Amino acid sequence: MDKEGRSEVTAGLLPIVVISVQVLSKVGDSGLLVAECPPGFQVREAIWRSLWPSEELLATFFRGSLETLYHSRFLGRVQLYDNLSLELGPLRTGDSGNFSVLMVDTGGQTWTQTLHLKVYDAVPKPEVQVFTAATEEAQPLNTCQVFLSCWAPNISDITYSWRREGTMDFNGELRSLFSNGQVLSVSLGLGDKDVAFTCIASNPVSWDMTTVTPWESCHHEAASSGKASYKDVLLVVMPITLFLILAGLFGAWHHGLCSAGKRKDACTDRALPETESAVA
Repeated sequence: MDKEGRSEVTAGLLPIVVISVQVLSKVGDSGLLVAECPPGFQVREAIWRSLWPSEELLATFFRGSLETLYHSRFLGRVQLYDNLSLELGPLRTGDSGNFSVLMVDTGGQTWTQTLHLKVYDAVPKPEVQVFTAATEEAQPLNTCQVFLSCWAPNISDITYSWRREGTMDFNGELRSLFSNGQVLSVSLGLGDKDVAFTCIASNPVSWDMTTVTPWESCHHEAASSGKASYKDVLLVVMPITLFLILAGLFGAWHHGLCSAGKRKDACTDRALPETESAVA
């Protein structure tokens, strides 16, 4: 619980107000709203209310009797303790809001405390994508410039941080982009093949992380932009070679067929004049 400010007890029967008390929790957990009163304040009555987004009666304490059966959006999720603190849970999305407790002592003096409950979603495991920069002539050989992008889906109020894992002799440059640290720029060398980077996504009540080894993407890019592998050669060259062989065989067969037809036509042409001479 984070307390930002509190007014002091004043003399007489004037109402005393305590404000700016914040309670943080997450969906699925419980939120404890602690009731505090000045020393010597003997509580006779206490009333817990939800002020925003709607005003509802949540629980009461009257002459030693605790009551939490009031119809409200927290019905069945309210627990009032003997110290007059109120527990809400399990919490749901949209349970954030302002709450107050009004306490009256045996002398008729009042003490009002206002609290703000903020409910966050639990941070899921973030997704990390690795992008490699285009190779430039000015870039040193055997280096790889990568950008690591981290993102936790469907969550607000997220901040990102990065942690380097692996060897201690990391020679690359580490630079975070954007104010929330969502993108990391890294320059890697041959000695950084085993260096991993962890993205930590967090909000005020939860966190999760994902670790990647970016050199694997660099190696993949280098292989795709450099010489083809033996399997790549087979996959490309063999179909072309087979096509050329089949085309050659078809051409030879077609040429032989045409040659045989031409010879047959020539013999026919020579036999025709001899026949005509005999008839004449």
